[in-house]
Amino acid sequence: MLGDAEKVAAVLKDYRTAPISEAEKALFKFIERVNRQSNTIGPADIAEVKAASWPEEAIYDAISVCALFNFYNRWIDATGVQDMPAPGYQMSGHRLATEGYAQPEEKSVAARGGRRG
Repeated sequence: MLGDAEKVAAVLKDYRTAPISEAEKALFKFIERVNRQSNTIGPADIAEVKAASWPEEAIYDAISVCALFNFYNRWIDATGVQDMPAPGYQMSGHRLATEGYAQPEEKSVAARGGRRG
């Protein structure tokens, strides 16, 4: 959905009516259950997402991302950590989209002033 702010807004408003694939809708439906009723998820729920063509690795990743966001949101709320302004999220998203999560070793060593580790 990178580069399509209207599609992102539509998904955030209601993924069920957003202009995304049926497979994506099935994954969002599953993640909504993970977010709201994780204690009721069973094999039939996993089978439904698999039937929408999602492999186990993608399902695992989606569960992990959802769980981590819940954890960090609660941690941030409880510790009083301040939210980043919207431009900060935009810059971070752009950096991740263009450079990924990990920097090549040469860049990270140079950023530390030539020190390793």
